[in-house]
Amino acid sequence: MWGGAARSLVSPLRGALRCSGLSRSYTAAAAARAVLEHELETIRAAGTWKAERIIISKQGPEISVDGSRGSILNFCANNYLGLSSHPEVVQAGIDALKTHGAGLSSVRFICGTQDLHKKLEQKLAEFHEREDCILYASCFDANAGLFEVLLGPDDAVLSDELNHASIIDGIRLCRAKRLRYKHMDLGDLETKLKEASSSRMRLVVTDGVFSMDGDVAPLRGICDLAEQYGAMVFIDECHATGFLGPRGRGTDELLGVMDRVHIINSTLGKALGGAAGGYTVGPKPLIDLLRQRSRPYLFSNALPPPVVGSATRAVELLLASNEIAQSMTAKTMRFRNKMTQAGFTIAGSAHPICPVMLGDARLASLMADDMLKLGVYVIGFSYPVVPKGKARIRVQISAAHTDEDIDRCVDAFIQTGRKHGVIS
Repeated sequence: MWGGAARSLVSPLRGALRCSGLSRSYTAAAAARAVLEHELETIRAAGTWKAERIIISKQGPEISVDGSRGSILNFCANNYLGLSSHPEVVQAGIDALKTHGAGLSSVRFICGTQDLHKKLEQKLAEFHEREDCILYASCFDANAGLFEVLLGPDDAVLSDELNHASIIDGIRLCRAKRLRYKHMDLGDLETKLKEASSSRMRLVVTDGVFSMDGDVAPLRGICDLAEQYGAMVFIDECHATGFLGPRGRGTDELLGVMDRVHIINSTLGKALGGAAGGYTVGPKPLIDLLRQRSRPYLFSNALPPPVVGSATRAVELLLASNEIAQSMTAKTMRFRNKMTQAGFTIAGSAHPICPVMLGDARLASLMADDMLKLGVYVIGFSYPVVPKGKARIRVQISAAHTDEDIDRCVDAFIQTGRKHGVIS
C-alpha cells in the first residue's frame, strides 16, 4: 500500500523537477539568443555585416552570381593564376576521383596516406627547393600545427604585428616567449632580437606578403638580422606562392633569399588550383617531427584525392613553365596605374592585391554593391578583418584577366567613386 502511495507522490515531483530543469535550460538559451542577436545588430549598425553572395558557376575571371543578370567580372578571388578552372587541373581531379576515390575516411598515420599524397609532397618540396614537405587540411592548420611543436618555453618567437590571424593563433598555442615587432620595422625587430638573446632558439615569423595591404616583407633585412643574432626565419607564403619571383617560387625568390629562409608555410587554396589544403616545407627533421606531434595533422582527415590530384597538376604546370607567373606584373601595374591616375589611393606596391582605400566601412560596402550592379564583383573589407578606419575594397588581379577586363573594372570604379564622392 505504502509503495503505491510513495510512487504517486514521487511521480509528480519528478515531473516538476524535469519541468524546472527544462525551464532553466530554455531561459539560458533565450538569454544567450538575446546576447547573440544584440551582437549581430551591433555589426549591422556599424556597417560591417558580411553578406555572402551566391556564385552559380565555376570560379574564374567571369562568373555568374545569383540575382545578377549576365556574366560578372570577378576581381576578388585568390585565383591568382586562373588555375581553379584550368582544364588540365580539373581533369586531374576527375582522374584522381576515379582512381583513388572521394576520400580516405582516415587521418594520415592510420590508413589515410596514398601515393598521391606522397607525390604532391615531393613536388612541393621540389618547387620550393626544400628538403621535405607535409600536407595539412589548410594553411590555417599548418600555422596552428607548427609553433607548438617547434618551440618550447626556453625559446622565443618574434612576430610582425600585422601577421595573419592563423599565425597569431598558432603562436598562442606554443609556450615560447612571444615578442611582437612593429609592422615591417627592422629597427624594432632588432630591439626584440636583442631582448630574446638569452633564448635557446629564436624564430622570426612574418607573412611574405600581407594579404590586406599587398605589401611585401623586407626579407633581405630580416634575414640579415636573423643571421646577426642567430635566429631562424619563417614565412607564410599564401599570397606569393606560384606567382612572385622569376619562376613563381614566392617572396624568398623575389628578394633573393631562398637559401636564407628556413621554414615556409603556404596553401593549395589560392594560386595552386584553389581547392583546399596547406603545407609546410623545410628541413627533413622538422617535417618528421611534425608528422609525429603536429595536432592538426594527427587529428584531421587526409586531403581528398581529387584535391590532391588537382593541386599536383597545378604544381607540375608551374614546374614546367614560368609563363603564367610572369604575366602577372604587367596586368597588376596596368590596374594600379590607371586607378592612381583616376584619383584613388591604392595600398601596397607591385602586388596583385590592390587595396582601394576608403576608410569608412559603410562606404566600402555600398560601393561594392554598386560595382556589382555595373557587372564587377568586388567585396568591401572592414573591421575586424582590417583595423577600424581602414576599410577598403580589395581588388585582386588574376593572370586570367584580360586588359579589357581590367579597363572595365577601372571604369566601374571611376563611375562608382564619383557617385559616392571618393573622386571628383
